[in-house]
Amino acid sequence: MDDRRIELSPERQPPALSIIIPTFNEAPVINQTLDAVMSVQGPLEVIVVDGGSFDGTVEIVRGRGGTLITSERGRGLQMHAGACAARGGALWFLHADTHPSPESARLIAEALSDPEVVAGNFSVRFDGKRRAARFLTWLYPQLRKLGLCYGDSAMFVRRAAYEQVGGFQPFPIFEDLDLVRRLRKCGRLVHLPEIIVTSSRRFEDRSFALTFARWSFLQALYWLGAHPRKLGRLYKPVRGSVQRLKNDDGSAAACREERSG
Repeated sequence: MDDRRIELSPERQPPALSIIIPTFNEAPVINQTLDAVMSVQGPLEVIVVDGGSFDGTVEIVRGRGGTLITSERGRGLQMHAGACAARGGALWFLHADTHPSPESARLIAEALSDPEVVAGNFSVRFDGKRRAARFLTWLYPQLRKLGLCYGDSAMFVRRAAYEQVGGFQPFPIFEDLDLVRRLRKCGRLVHLPEIIVTSSRRFEDRSFALTFARWSFLQALYWLGAHPRKLGRLYKPVRGSVQRLKNDDGSAAACREERSG
């Protein structure tokens, strides 16, 4: 583990890229993610948006520096709160268990130098040696051929385009698919072949076949027109699922910004 603090862009110089990381009870993994973020080259800021962690996540982030925001729990809510606080001309959304490569920011800048490109994502490799990880690493490129783009592929978006389409909605599930669907109406999305590594922990200690079948079923219902709020009642989040918080009703909430150090 690297205990160095996150180095930010100077306050007077807006960063080219804002990295936004939603968290909820991510103490076992957040340090490794911040270590990976520290290796990313270029002017950037790091914003961690916590949804009420009680496992030490907040204390870890405070000790590393950067910007910490608290928000009501919900990935869509948290990522939108981070986007509202961000200063960068481009927004990059990383899950708390996703590790980017050092060249990622440069590749994003090159992609967005094309004015027709509004957003994009990366190739994904799921960690672990289990069959589920290998299968998902194979599956994601096949889904990409169908135009599907998921949040754990490290989505990035031009700020102007994000604001134009209204940003992430406060959905409990498929907030990523919803945003991509709206972004396609205002520009081109690109896929970058650079590999980012994400965790396969959601499939550990459980039946992968049943989990995948359930995920596929919910996807089918979504594309048939079921609202994400209704589907969210059938979906039990795995990341940060130590305990469900009270008042988790999916409604928007005011955010409090806290700058560490």
